[in-house]
Amino acid sequence: MSFEYKAPFWLPGGHLQTIYPVFLSRLHQQEGSAHHLPVRRIRKDTPDGDFIDFDWFEPLQSSSPEATVVLFHGLEGSSESVYARAYAAEATARGYRLVVPHFRGCSGELNRMPRAYHSGDVDEIDWMMRVVASESRSQRLYAIGVSLGGNALMAWAGRRMSQTSSQWPQLISLAAVSAPLDLAAAGRAIDLGLNRVLYADHFLKTMRAKAQTKWQQFPGLFDLHAILQANTLRVFDDLFTARLHGFENVDDYYERASALPWLASISKPALILNSRNDPFIPWQSVELSSGGLPCSHVMQWSPKQGGHMGFVSASPGAFLGLPGSLQPMTAKVLNWLTEQAPAV
Repeated sequence: MSFEYKAPFWLPGGHLQTIYPVFLSRLHQQEGSAHHLPVRRIRKDTPDGDFIDFDWFEPLQSSSPEATVVLFHGLEGSSESVYARAYAAEATARGYRLVVPHFRGCSGELNRMPRAYHSGDVDEIDWMMRVVASESRSQRLYAIGVSLGGNALMAWAGRRMSQTSSQWPQLISLAAVSAPLDLAAAGRAIDLGLNRVLYADHFLKTMRAKAQTKWQQFPGLFDLHAILQANTLRVFDDLFTARLHGFENVDDYYERASALPWLASISKPALILNSRNDPFIPWQSVELSSGGLPCSHVMQWSPKQGGHMGFVSASPGAFLGLPGSLQPMTAKVLNWLTEQAPAV
């Protein structure tokens, strides 16, 4: 099975395919939605004295779901992100539970500790996965990471789970969608030309605001003036992300946090889905067939279209920005994940 996708004729190019579902979903959320899915939030204290909020979506027709899907969101994302709602709608319709663990500071409340989150946060992924496993009533567990969350998930799978795979018998398979597996390449691409205007500036707006609030929490933790002047994600990552998480600088961060070198160590079935026209993830940087890595457990889907998490259908819901507009992608990914389960 592969992921065949062709964008609607009215949505040409990687930029439009990326921006369209996000823009319309925000308008739809502002207007209020009759398609809002009920969610239950559970807060868990972390070993270092912080907290993580887990948002659980339960199937309406089943009190004993046969599987749980854990979704790791992207940069500045949350359970409110259009892709999170799309996966939640698809998973619960199948009788599964879906849970979104929020990276620190992404659930609507500032976290307690100086640290935040980053693209290679394998310790955090490991702890989150263990919480989900302990809270889940399901015998089977599937994991999906989107964008930043996809890189973090695959880095965890390659660096941690390969050594302790026997401790994860319930985890069947994993998937990364639009993940920047080579952070240096993605970092360069997102800060150039139109990408900088459309994407980098968008992320920086919320990231600088969070940094300012974090500095008020911990005055002197970093050079706030320099961060507020940061006009690229690379500069921000150098001044903030790398500094707060123990990296020497941004180059050290991008090198050590990238999942690409660890894919060959993954011991569970894993799916990598990247469109070839993703505006800020160069296809050459994530193409496994030319990378020389013996990824025996990894399958890659690489449709020509789709943008960055923009696999929009041509259904009427696509015109309204509804979660169902991403149904071709969510259904295909969940189909692949579940097909990896051993026959009973």
